[in-house]
Amino acid sequence: MRKKTLVSILLTAAMACSLLAGCSSPTKETSDSGTKNEKSSDDSATTAGTREAATIVGADKLPVTGIGAQIASDVKAKKDYKIGYIAKNTTNPYMVAQAEGVKKAGEDMGFNAVTQAPSTADSVEEQVKIMEDMIQQEMDVIIVHCADSNGIMPGVRKAQEAGIIVLTIGTPASEDTFLRTGVDYKETGTTIATEMAEALNGKGNIIILEGPPGAANAIERLEGINEAFEKYPDIKVVASQTANFKRTEGMSVTENLLQKYTDVQGIIGMNDESALGAIQALKAAGMTDVLVAGFDGSTDATSAVETGDMFATYNTDPYGSGYIACAYAVNYLNDGTEPEGKFIPFPTAANDPLITAGTVQDYKDNIAWWKVIQ
Repeated sequence: MRKKTLVSILLTAAMACSLLAGCSSPTKETSDSGTKNEKSSDDSATTAGTREAATIVGADKLPVTGIGAQIASDVKAKKDYKIGYIAKNTTNPYMVAQAEGVKKAGEDMGFNAVTQAPSTADSVEEQVKIMEDMIQQEMDVIIVHCADSNGIMPGVRKAQEAGIIVLTIGTPASEDTFLRTGVDYKETGTTIATEMAEALNGKGNIIILEGPPGAANAIERLEGINEAFEKYPDIKVVASQTANFKRTEGMSVTENLLQKYTDVQGIIGMNDESALGAIQALKAAGMTDVLVAGFDGSTDATSAVETGDMFATYNTDPYGSGYIACAYAVNYLNDGTEPEGKFIPFPTAANDPLITAGTVQDYKDNIAWWKVIQ
């Protein structure tokens, strides 16, 4: 039964949109920010500069251990809680893995997990309707990966008015909820760019394949990349152009840029899909000594790192982000324990998310989030 007295969280300061980038697939576009029907009104309205500051929590204080397929928790539900999760769609492997993380948390922690998604991919209107249905079902908690930060607010307000706590993963609601988790995109950019700069001994020409114009997660990630490169005076970004999170555009944009910039040492794609497209373009041009990096730790990117075609990628772990959101929710339902902040990113650099030649085998065998949906 829903416990209205559990919730003392009131709506506070505005929090900006920070979309969660997704994984890749050899047959279709799967980036969380790049699906065909994606809305972008919340992206253009908000920026990284106004979002809730991340609160980094040490691994020993997190309510979970491990990352990806190895994630686990000692948290146990003290009552028969009902926790609902609303994805953006059921076609994106990233979203499927996140839902699986919630289901696994229900099994491990002992609560009833209900996972749903809009029938029309990325429909925020349907997400709000699902939230309204979950309110009628008297959920104790609703976790949502918002399709639109502003558009989700009618559902968020109704849930909070009904005494239900709301958590977001990746894309936050436009006003504070109980908690937001998922990766800190700026940090992911900083981590990958630093790794590449160090591998190049602090010197080289770089191409950046940006995400969709106005997409908040792409903006944040680009800020992290550029800030990291500023620390290396001999690193020069010769071109920074959108590839819209797509493999096809990653290939075509890179092909065009390589005609102008023939002396290139590194390419960073804003997700694995665009990076994989860059690899195709480099192969076609006969350039085998350019370092290419992406983000997500997808199946194809893992294979590319394994074969040496890709230098590095970053495990953004949707499975773990769904799982840890549930752990925070159950802790609060049990005894009122609140998270240390409004935005607790997971995973972070402290969770060793980098996938390189030295770590790819362990990642593939033991950690990879995509293993849970194969």
